[in-house]
Amino acid sequence: MALLKRLGYRVAPFKVGPDFIDPGHHQHITGRWSRNLDGWMLSRAYNHRTFQKHCTDADFAVVEGVMGLYDGYNGKSEAGSTAQMAKWLGLPVLLVVNARSMARSAAALIQGFENFDRDLTFAGVVFNNVGSQRHLAYLTEALADHVRMPCWGGLARHDALAIPERHLGLVTSQDHPLGEDYLNGLIQALQDGVDVEGLLGALPMLSAPDSQMQAGDKAPSRSVRIGVAMDRAFCFYYPDNLELLRGAGAELVFFSPMNDTRLPEKINGLYFGGGYPELFAHRLADNQRLCCQIRAKSREGMPIYGECGGFMYLCRSICDQNGKNHPVTGCFPFETRMSTALKSLGYREITLSQNTIIGKQGQTIRGHEFHYSALGQRPRNIQTVYRVTSRKGMGTDSEGYQSERTLGSYTHLHFGSCPGTAEAFVDNCRNYKKEI
Repeated sequence: MALLKRLGYRVAPFKVGPDFIDPGHHQHITGRWSRNLDGWMLSRAYNHRTFQKHCTDADFAVVEGVMGLYDGYNGKSEAGSTAQMAKWLGLPVLLVVNARSMARSAAALIQGFENFDRDLTFAGVVFNNVGSQRHLAYLTEALADHVRMPCWGGLARHDALAIPERHLGLVTSQDHPLGEDYLNGLIQALQDGVDVEGLLGALPMLSAPDSQMQAGDKAPSRSVRIGVAMDRAFCFYYPDNLELLRGAGAELVFFSPMNDTRLPEKINGLYFGGGYPELFAHRLADNQRLCCQIRAKSREGMPIYGECGGFMYLCRSICDQNGKNHPVTGCFPFETRMSTALKSLGYREITLSQNTIIGKQGQTIRGHEFHYSALGQRPRNIQTVYRVTSRKGMGTDSEGYQSERTLGSYTHLHFGSCPGTAEAFVDNCRNYKKEI
């Protein structure tokens, strides 16, 4: 993406799967929101519309895959995989193969990927972690007469190009923006090792988005104001969720629970996305003036929605990995405790067991869960409003906590998976506006 931008092209970035961190880096590099494409959370039609709409005014679309090419929801289907999305959108796959400690076996590996699904089209292969030019020549020689896809070269090992990681994945673009020196090094590595001109010339031309998508949606009247927490502690949002809220008539007002001592004025609802509140728990806890305001708004019946990190902030306290407890908003009477072990990971389908601020009883919404924290003892008088299904045949659990009109859960929901979710939240904010 950085190289294409450097060459003067307009790049439309996309990410397969439910990830938030990689799209943040995409946005930092390209200057455009990176959109999530997901074959399990979202319908084929929704994914196609999203891709077409956000390719408008772009010269190249770059879709970063998720996990391995064929990895997805389970081991039996292609649901949620990069391969599925490539076929849905009619895109060729550039296969990236880690060549560290590998030689002729690379041909067998690539041949397996190439033959696993004959309906998939490959743009070629690029090797990563190549030890030397001699190593690359050995790998290229091994591919001859064994695979059909072209090899466009390889990236040499560059430890300086590694992006630091922490729990939940790469360090976010907010905490580790990829600077000019880093991008220069990355671009140079590509130009040194990959036949970029040949690769770009071999890519197909896609048809332009239709005129209706290019024209965009008509701007609705902004009838309510929703405060959206956005800073280093709260930065995990699907751009589509924000866009759908705007489409339902909301004006989004961004604020920082880390830095702002007061809520935005004249708001009718609050949205707390995920992120890393545990890393900034001391600053969030020190800002008790804002915590008290949020708790008071919850008690007044303002619609407040929090997921994962946002849910943690809506609880009574956050206990960090050092065992220190930090009091936060107290909208829910729970303590959340960080762990060094992963507590939950995977796709989730939730069915609303009661009417909520995001929909009515019986509606189903899909999303994803990934966290290292867990709730402490749960009071019995707190209402659960989600029936959660992880995978077919794996049973259900009760989750989704509702107090007054405050709703919190560890599940990141994609509003695009259920028409009406954003509208329901905005409608509840509108009703609250009439009451006050």
